[in-house]
Amino acid sequence: MRRAWLLLALLGLAQAGAYRVQPGDTFWSLARRHSTTVAALQALNPGVLQAGQELQLPTVGAAARSVTQIPALPPAELPVFQRGQAVYYGGRRDGRTVMTAAHLTLPFGTWVRVTHARTGRTVSVMINDRGPFGSQGRVIDLSTSAARALGMLGEGVAPVTLTVLSRP
Repeated sequence: MRRAWLLLALLGLAQAGAYRVQPGDTFWSLARRHSTTVAALQALNPGVLQAGQELQLPTVGAAARSVTQIPALPPAELPVFQRGQAVYYGGRRDGRTVMTAAHLTLPFGTWVRVTHARTGRTVSVMINDRGPFGSQGRVIDLSTSAARALGMLGEGVAPVTLTVLSRP
């Protein structure tokens, strides 16, 4: 009986560290299935997924302790979505990231790169609220954390450009 439990435990450990890629698998679907992040999977398995490939999985719980991964900044060739003024407010809390923002029309869950027009500083934010209201020139309300990263806390209002990184 003791041998059976030992064998099951060893099989379980082997399953936790590796996975054989199936047709149609993506890093995103595998990250969700194995409770990890795409970045953690790609760090262990560089390159393109191929059916039949043995994929290394991070240790259980490693991704849960990491901070939400913000999408990597894409090449500068992406088109500018909008130009205008950014303001900041307390922000609506989100369990995935503190870098949040409000926009009037972009869908919730959209990631946007905000670039300060005068300094060139950038920050990636996730849209999780609606606003700004009351002024046509204002295009985005940033959380305090995002405004701090852009260096606009002292200004209050700053000229920015918005580039859509990903949509939900």
